[in-house]
Amino acid sequence: MPWMKLWIMIFLTMLSEFVCADTVTVAVAANFTQPMQQIAHQFEKISGDHVILVFGSTGNFYAQIKAGAPFEVLLAADEQTPTKLEQEHLGVAGSRFTYAVGKLVLWSAQPKVVDAEGRVLQSGAFAHLALANPHLAPYGAAAMQTLQSLQLLPALQAKLVEGESIAQAYQFIATGNATLGFVALSQVMAQQGQSARGSMWVVPAADYTPLRQDAILLQKGRNDRAAVALLAFLHSPAAQHVIRSFGYDLGILGPHDAQ
Repeated sequence: MPWMKLWIMIFLTMLSEFVCADTVTVAVAANFTQPMQQIAHQFEKISGDHVILVFGSTGNFYAQIKAGAPFEVLLAADEQTPTKLEQEHLGVAGSRFTYAVGKLVLWSAQPKVVDAEGRVLQSGAFAHLALANPHLAPYGAAAMQTLQSLQLLPALQAKLVEGESIAQAYQFIATGNATLGFVALSQVMAQQGQSARGSMWVVPAADYTPLRQDAILLQKGRNDRAAVALLAFLHSPAAQHVIRSFGYDLGILGPHDAQ
């Protein structure tokens, strides 16, 4: 059944019948923190269910799920991790889909540090360059791919400062511990609404593997009505509006197995 029809049916049911409120626990990639907080709030208002959000790196979530963590839904920062979970029968077959396509940026909390072409990287006129751990965070892997594509990795290797997640990498830059670094466009856009500051370069998509972010229903949530409903809600116009507003492209095409 196409996901668009599924979410419509679920919410028509919610509006027409009294249902007991449920709780769903969701592991969410750190770059998707602010969008998911808004989406979860909207979902709770419509459904009456309660959403527990846990934010972190996709790599850590994979290890935790393998170890039996009580997550019912995973919103990853890549497509590989949900694919592995599906293949290992820890994710529900056919439930995986791309909910957003992320964008990598080189950002500094200081104005006029990062130019529109990212030439500051070639100058090397900075002490530290922050990024997320490329072994745990897909945005960190994309940052490393960018440096390799620009043939700058050998020259800048000693300046790299790794955060466990993209959220920690952002904090390194925001606090001035790193002059600049690679983060998600969504993180910068989330802060711009509060106080526009800093400077950034949107890294060309050709410089790294597309950041297709997949969602999957985990086995612990396969019979959980709220978990299924939340994934369906990600296909709604309201949720898609939030996703776009944070600079993501939409990648929702339905379950991958149906493509």
